Amino acid sequence: MAKLQQQHSNAAGWAPPSVQKRWLLTLLIMLSVSTLIAFFIKSAFDSCDPPHPHNFDVAASNKPAKVFSNSIKTAPSPLSFMKSKLVLLVSHELSLSGGPLLLMELAFLLRSVGTEVFWITIQKPSETDEVVYSLEQKMLVRGVQVLSAKGQEAIDTAFKADLVVLNTAVAGKWLDAVLKENVPHVLPKVLWWIHEMRGHYFKLDYVKHLPLVGGAMIDSHVTAEYWKNRTQERLRIKMPETYVVHLGNSKELMEVAEDSVAKRVLREHIRESLGVRDEDILFAIINSVSRGKGQDLFLRSFYESLQIIQLKKLKVPSMHAVIVGSDMSAQTKFETELRNYVMQKKIQDRVHFINKTLTVAPYLAAIDVLVQNSQARGECFGRITIEAMAFQLPVLGTAAGGTTEIVVNGTTGLLHSVGKEGVTPLAKNIVKLATHVERRLTMGKRGYERVREMFLEHHMANRIASVLKEVLRKSKSHPHS
Repeated sequence: MAKLQQQHSNAAGWAPPSVQKRWLLTLLIMLSVSTLIAFFIKSAFDSCDPPHPHNFDVAASNKPAKVFSNSIKTAPSPLSFMKSKLVLLVSHELSLSGGPLLLMELAFLLRSVGTEVFWITIQKPSETDEVVYSLEQKMLVRGVQVLSAKGQEAIDTAFKADLVVLNTAVAGKWLDAVLKENVPHVLPKVLWWIHEMRGHYFKLDYVKHLPLVGGAMIDSHVTAEYWKNRTQERLRIKMPETYVVHLGNSKELMEVAEDSVAKRVLREHIRESLGVRDEDILFAIINSVSRGKGQDLFLRSFYESLQIIQLKKLKVPSMHAVIVGSDMSAQTKFETELRNYVMQKKIQDRVHFINKTLTVAPYLAAIDVLVQNSQARGECFGRITIEAMAFQLPVLGTAAGGTTEIVVNGTTGLLHSVGKEGVTPLAKNIVKLATHVERRLTMGKRGYERVREMFLEHHMANRIASVLKEVLRKSKSHPHS
């Protein structure tokens, strides 16, 4: 179990809690392991009409969109038809980022209904890596069989599998490198799960086999449309039948989010460790620290909001910016830039840097507002957004990417433009929520209601189950299968 790791630029460590509180905190942190972001997964927005809560659209190239029911089912699991089937999951890497952790979650959902699950990681560090080792051990304990990405065993498993899930566009490299002349025999039963929004993933070497796979699954309508247009315009290939599947919160995270005692204990401990008071207002980004996630622009907005408050002589509690997802070893130059800015503006007492971690729930319990500031095309979906909404937090997000399908502008949060043009609007939105506690609480409550209606684990399981049935049905009718 990942430990709660913290790195504070201006605060001491945890004050010694009572034995009872320490026991409860440990229990809650164990419950709160959920897929981030950084992953945090992973990861952004302009508000758009939200999809109807009882269905989800299926974007398909040259075909009418199919619509699958999203109604809540009781037992048995919607994935129960996968019992005794063999599924091969192929991940481009194994790390604390959104794609791999989301695929692991699917692996565990399948294992819970008796599916035989095999896992392959394409890119692995040459030396023993603690994160890779711990994640592999977690899978092995749950009955997921981990294979080498290369060799005859990988080929044999791909042939035997009822379904092969390629996770992310980069995973396409594995097909030719390992299967070679056997690729055509496997393609009909491949479901390609795509999470990327960045242009550099549109390489023919990665995705040349896309038109022939059993289907593609993408986390948001915005991303699906982007892939359809880019593949046709840039690569001159067509997308396969493409299913849009919104993600959902894990049951473990929801248990903590809906437990008022748990949230209070976590809030007290995290705030104590940061050296902030209960009445202080915390705005946080929970994402891997990188320029694409917009921590630099957020800090500029935060500083500008402080200036607005001072200039207008507004009376608000002390405000703090929290950046969860720090990793000096991976982003030294950018993180140094962030910390230099904080020093330059003399706001060290208001900005807190915290190491990336699997334990998201304690920070969601401790903060007042989530900032999702992903730049360029934004997040493909941005799971941390629905996790924050589960904790009844309003969201301040960039108007780009999949967050337009999560955040209802003016109702569950406020959206701002990407880039430098969004700095002042975000600053003003920070001030709006800092000065109107009722607005914060109302937006948070409405966000929670939206999660309950659309973004729970059983919603996601139902959506994925419908896609798997379609791909399996088509693969059985194919001569190579």
